[in-house]
Amino acid sequence: MTPPQRPHRPQRPSSGPTNGPKASQPAAASADASPKQQEPVAARVPVKRIFSGESSNFFLLLGTTLFLVIFGLVMVLSSSSVESYAADQGFFGSFLRQGLFALLGIPLMLVASRAPTKFWKRWAFPGLVLGAILQLLVFVPGIGWGYGGNQNWIQIGSFSAQPSEFVKVAIIIWVAWVLSTKQDMLDDWRQVVLPVVPVAGAAIGFVLIGNDLGTASIMLLIVFACLFFAGVRLKFLSIGLLAVVVGALLFATTSSSRTSRIDIWLNGCTELDYQDSCWQIDHAYWALAGGGLFGRGLGNSVAKRGWLPHADNDYIFAIIGEELGLIGAIVVLLLFVVLAIAFIRIIRTTNDSFVRIATAGVMVWTVGQAFVNFAVVLGVLPVLGVPLPLISTGGSALIATLLAIGIVLSFARSDHKAAQSKPRPSGPAAQPTSAPTAVPTAAPVQTAADRSRMLAANRARGRR
Repeated sequence: MTPPQRPHRPQRPSSGPTNGPKASQPAAASADASPKQQEPVAARVPVKRIFSGESSNFFLLLGTTLFLVIFGLVMVLSSSSVESYAADQGFFGSFLRQGLFALLGIPLMLVASRAPTKFWKRWAFPGLVLGAILQLLVFVPGIGWGYGGNQNWIQIGSFSAQPSEFVKVAIIIWVAWVLSTKQDMLDDWRQVVLPVVPVAGAAIGFVLIGNDLGTASIMLLIVFACLFFAGVRLKFLSIGLLAVVVGALLFATTSSSRTSRIDIWLNGCTELDYQDSCWQIDHAYWALAGGGLFGRGLGNSVAKRGWLPHADNDYIFAIIGEELGLIGAIVVLLLFVVLAIAFIRIIRTTNDSFVRIATAGVMVWTVGQAFVNFAVVLGVLPVLGVPLPLISTGGSALIATLLAIGIVLSFARSDHKAAQSKPRPSGPAAQPTSAPTAVPTAAPVQTAADRSRMLAANRARGRR
């Protein structure tokens, strides 16, 4: 005989009446508990939204750029301290000025990275007109001024700038916009020559009138890179390259200074040239040789003590090699390789021809100009007078380069945001796989016993 069990108390259903005071307590408790359960989700959503528009390509390009800028500030302080003190500016004169330009350029880069791609397409032509106006101010008396035989700067009061650096940005965006609108017509040479050659040729011609051969060479390199990545036929590019080579030879023979540079590059320096054309070249070689494998140490350069002209600008790579050695020089070279990898990854992940062409132009500008600077310091190319991007002194060059990289960052951000906002498929394919209707029915597996029974049934039918 089993002992009597306590009867179970019936539980009030949750959907019952809630007009009583006791019945309202569970509802109130559930209402109080629901916000607590959603608190972790609400805390995670804002952080996710902050980083939802940035991809690994974005952070790779941004991180490499910021590292190069900071490293450049350190090397500017080291390479310019002696001459800055000799010019009564204190040991930190050039460094503080370059740091101010960095404080202006980095926020500008971050602001540009937030703009959508259509913004740059809309401002392609107005930006080109503005750049042309600034470049023409170089030839206005009282505003334009020259240095070292180059008429390529403007000065208004204490403010000075090099407009050709911003013309590079304008040319990249405008050429990318024009070529992206003519993707289906690039097989016709007239569709390429008529819009691009007159405008780009005029911009480069204004720079050449100011005798700045180095900047004009980089601009030509940028235009050819944009044409190549746009898909223009190699036959057209070869003809254009031949015309550029002929024009460069004719332009080089019109100046004794440029002729002397080419002659020294081809035949080497002599004792007669040491005090003139070969002074900077020889001391750059000696600075690199004096650094050895590990360098003299940061701040211990000998060449920067008045022996190497433009030690903080065109020839800052020689100071890097002297103070940080071969290892430091290779690290700087590899940093620009990483920068090129970031640009290439952005090019490969986009389907927009405008983004691809503009990114290629910025890549060739920054990375290509860096390797041209390396080649000049090492003697592989004649002296052209181009600075090392993101590292050498020069406010206009630093701000313009950071603006161009900010434009590419906006491309990387827009492409990643567009990939994340793609609509999900609707219909049966969008149903969860756990639902019975969404799980595909697999074909039944036939065992040996099943096959034998099937054969027996077929034989039985045959006997009938």
